Amino acid sequence: MPQIVWGPPQRGEVDASVKKLVLTFLEKLNRDDTTPGLHIEPINGTVDDRIRTGRVNDFWRAVLVKLQGQGETAHYVYLGTFPHDDAIKFAKRAQLTVNPVNGIAELIMATEPGDAAVIAPARVAEVVKPLLPSRGVTREVLVDEVGIAPDIADLAVAATTEDEIIRIAESAVEWQGLLLIDLAGGTPLEAARASLGLAESPAEAVDAPAISDEEVISALRHPAAQMQFAFIEDDAELRRAIEDSFAAWRIFLHPEQRKYATTRYNGPFRLSGGAGTGKTVVLLHRARHLARQNPHARILLTTYTRTLAEALRADLRRLDPTLKIAAGPGESGVYISGVDAAVSSVLKAAKNRADAIEAVLGARSPQTSGRTKESAWSDAAQGVELPPELLSRTFLASEYAMVVLPARATSRDEYLTVRRPGRGVSLDRKKRASVWSIVASYRAQASIEGSVDFAEAASIAAASLEATGPLFDHVLVDEGQDLTPSHWQFLRASAGEGSDDLFIAEDSHQRIYGQRVVLGRYNIKIVGRSQRLTLNYRTTAQNLGYAVAVLEGGEFHDLEDAGEDARGYRSARTGPRPRVIHVDSLSEEFDQAADVVRRWSDETEAQETIGLLVRDQQTARRLSIGLDERGVPVRIVEGGVSSSAQPLVMTMHRAKGMEFSRVLIFGVDEGSVPAEYAVQGLPDADCEDALLRERSLLYVAATRARDELVLLTRQPSPILPGIARKVPT
Repeated sequence: MPQIVWGPPQRGEVDASVKKLVLTFLEKLNRDDTTPGLHIEPINGTVDDRIRTGRVNDFWRAVLVKLQGQGETAHYVYLGTFPHDDAIKFAKRAQLTVNPVNGIAELIMATEPGDAAVIAPARVAEVVKPLLPSRGVTREVLVDEVGIAPDIADLAVAATTEDEIIRIAESAVEWQGLLLIDLAGGTPLEAARASLGLAESPAEAVDAPAISDEEVISALRHPAAQMQFAFIEDDAELRRAIEDSFAAWRIFLHPEQRKYATTRYNGPFRLSGGAGTGKTVVLLHRARHLARQNPHARILLTTYTRTLAEALRADLRRLDPTLKIAAGPGESGVYISGVDAAVSSVLKAAKNRADAIEAVLGARSPQTSGRTKESAWSDAAQGVELPPELLSRTFLASEYAMVVLPARATSRDEYLTVRRPGRGVSLDRKKRASVWSIVASYRAQASIEGSVDFAEAASIAAASLEATGPLFDHVLVDEGQDLTPSHWQFLRASAGEGSDDLFIAEDSHQRIYGQRVVLGRYNIKIVGRSQRLTLNYRTTAQNLGYAVAVLEGGEFHDLEDAGEDARGYRSARTGPRPRVIHVDSLSEEFDQAADVVRRWSDETEAQETIGLLVRDQQTARRLSIGLDERGVPVRIVEGGVSSSAQPLVMTMHRAKGMEFSRVLIFGVDEGSVPAEYAVQGLPDADCEDALLRERSLLYVAATRARDELVLLTRQPSPILPGIARKVPT
C-alpha cells in the first residue's frame, strides 16, 4: 500500500469540484498505485527523474514525486494539481532533493529564462553596514555550515535591515527563511539552529545525483522538513487534507511547536509567547497526542471564556475528527470547556458540596443556585468607614478574589493574619477589620439568596476535588494569564500531581481580565519547565512592531513573577505599515471608516475576514448604524463567532483569540482607550494594573490583523505609539 506524503502548498488552489476529483485520485493511489486510469507517468525533460504526473481527469493533472527505494512500498510526495499544460511546466522544474549540509529534504524550483530574480536589498545614499555580518554571520557560515542556498545567502548578508531579510526569507525554503528571521532578530546562530533541530556540525556532503530514495525518505522526516512535508496516515486524514487544504497549523508545525506538543514533562509546564506565536496550536496538538497515547485518558482542555472554548472545540474537531470528545468531567476523552463552565459541571456532580462550601465560606446556606448580583459589594459597603478608593467594587472584589478566597479565610481573625503579596495597597489592622466587615456582609446576603460568585464557585469546586480526588489525568490551559487564583486552585485539584499533569499556555501581554497571578503561590511549581515562543505566524512585521510599541511604558510579569519583555517577538511576513487616521468629528470618523471598509470589501470576496474592533458594545452599535447610513452593511457579533459573509463589528475583548485579514480599530480616543470607567477611583496600585490591562487590550486588538491595520481617532489615546500625552491616573 503506497505512502502519500503531503508536500508544500502551491499557489492557485483548485475549487471544490476539482477537490473531489483530486480526493478520488489520491484515494485510489493510496490503495494501489497500479490502478488502471491513474496514469502515473514520468515526464521528458524534468530536472528530477523521480517526478511523475497522474491523471485526475482529461484537464487536470497531479504532480508527484515517486520514491520507491528497495522496499515494496512506494512513497508519493504530492506537490499539487494543475491544468494539464501548467502541470507539465511545473513538473519539469520541480526537484525534491536533500540539503547536502544538514540532510533536510527540500523542494526547489529550477529557474527558467525570464524568471524574475529576487529583488536585491535597497541601498541608501549613506553607507550602512550589512546586518548579519555585523553579528558575525558570514556567507561562508550560512552556506557551508548551515546549508542556506547560496543565492539566498548572498542577499541575506548584503541586507542592512530586518525588513529586508524578512522579504528575502519569504522567497526561501521554509526552514531557511525562518532561520534567517531568527538571525535578523538577534537570535544567536547556535540557538537558531537548535530551534530547527539542526545539528551543530554539518552533515557529510552527499553528491546530489547519487542520493538514494531511502535517503530522501529519511530527509522528509527531519523536524525542519516536516514544516513542509507530512506523512498521511489514513484515508480520513487524506480527505481532510483535500477538503480543508490542510491548513498549515494543522500539520506543518515548527520543530519547536512539535517538541512542546509531544514531550513528556515531569510536572506542570508553561509555554509563553506573544499573540500569533502558535500557543493554542501547540495545545491542540498536545491534546491529540495525549489522547492517542492513551485513549482512556481523561483530558481537560480549557480556557477563560466560553467563546474561546467553542473555538477550541471546533479547531480540535478540524485537527482530528476521530478524537473522542468527553461529555463531562471524569470521562475518558477530551473534555473541552470554559473554566467557569467546568467548575459548574464539577459542582453539580459533587456529593460533598456542603462540606466544600463550609471549608471555603464558613457556615452558610448550602445552596448555590444563582450568581451573586454585581451590586452586592456596593450594598455590603454601605456605612463602612474607609477611604473612597477602598470602597470601590473593583478593589473589594479584587481583595476578595486575590486574598480572602485563596487563603480560605472564614473569620476576621484569619483574614487579619493572611499575607497579601502583590496587592500593592497596604492595609493596617483597622482597615483590614473594616474590609472584613464588608466581606462578612457580602457573604451573609449571598447565603440568604443562595448565590455564589464565579471566584467562590471555583474555590468550592477546588475544595471538593481536594477531598475526593482529581477527575482528570491531564489539564491543558489556554489564555492562562486571565485566570484567577480560585481558577488555579481548581485546575490544580483537577489533575493529580505527576507527569504531564498541567500544561499552561499564557501571554502576560494579553492579560485583559483580572489581576496578576503567581502560580507558585497555588502549588503549581514550574521552575525549570518553562519555554517561550517568539515567532509570530499571524501578523506582519509592521503590524507586530506597532502592537508591541503599544506595550512600551508598562511593566509586565509572567505567571512565575518574572519580568516579560515583548521586544524579542518577530514576524515571518512583511506588509504595509499601520495607518492612524486623525479626524475632527464623529461624522468624519464614520466617513473614513466607510471609505476604508468599502475599499477592503472591493478587494476581497471573504467579507468576514474584515474586522472592525471597538472598546465597548455601545460604540459597536453606533458604528454599525453609522456605516449602514453610508451604505456599508456590517454585522455586530454579540454571541458566538459569526458565520455572516459581512464585515464583523465586535468589542476588542470579544476579538480575543480571533484573527482577520484586515482590521479597523475605531474610536481609539482619550477617555475611551484607556476607558475612564476602568481606571477612575482606584487605589494607585490597582489603577496602574488597570492601565496595563488597557495597553494589553489595544495590543490584542492590533495583533488580530494579519495584513492591514488601520486606527481611527478624534482625540488620540495616550497609549497610541508616538503620542506625547500623559496616561491618566
